[in-house]
Amino acid sequence: MAVKIKPLYWVLGVIAVLVLWFGGTYNSLVGLQTKTDSALAQIEVQYQRRADLVPQLVATVQGAANFEKGTLTAVTEARTQWLNVNENPGSTLEQKISASNNFDSALSRLLVTVEAYPNLTATENFRTLQDQLEGTENRVAVARKDFNDVVTSYNTKIRRFPSNLVAGMFGFEKYPFFEAAEGSDKAPEVKFDDLAK
Repeated sequence: MAVKIKPLYWVLGVIAVLVLWFGGTYNSLVGLQTKTDSALAQIEVQYQRRADLVPQLVATVQGAANFEKGTLTAVTEARTQWLNVNENPGSTLEQKISASNNFDSALSRLLVTVEAYPNLTATENFRTLQDQLEGTENRVAVARKDFNDVVTSYNTKIRRFPSNLVAGMFGFEKYPFFEAAEGSDKAPEVKFDDLAK
């Protein structure tokens, strides 16, 4: 004799499965969003380390050579812009990425320009700062890669069916990637005529 399951139990079973799926999906999205925020914080830590090193680097460059002021000014302004954007709680992730890219570009121009000054690159202080900056740049690159990896997982999850239903209901939004700044595929231009002045 077969046991009949009442329709009410079927309905309760389906509801229980949906609640478990819904809760699991929501928790998964929260976990990915938290990992993304954590990865972004790691990038900011490395940029802060870089921002702390730049004044020492600029002072060393100024003290050791009659250096092109425009390059030093660009680095100082890019650092200030990055600090201001990161200290402003209303800054968007896009503004932070843009400020980071400007900082990257200005610092790259400085380091390329510095190579034209053999006396400067031979000083112990400059070599030490350059090594620290190089290590920081490697950490920034790794932190950016880690962030982009987590963002890929998060953005994929919020777009896939059926988790996109939960993401849409609770306002989970797509994160932008850290991408190379426009024109970064070209090496910075150094005009040796300007350096000789």
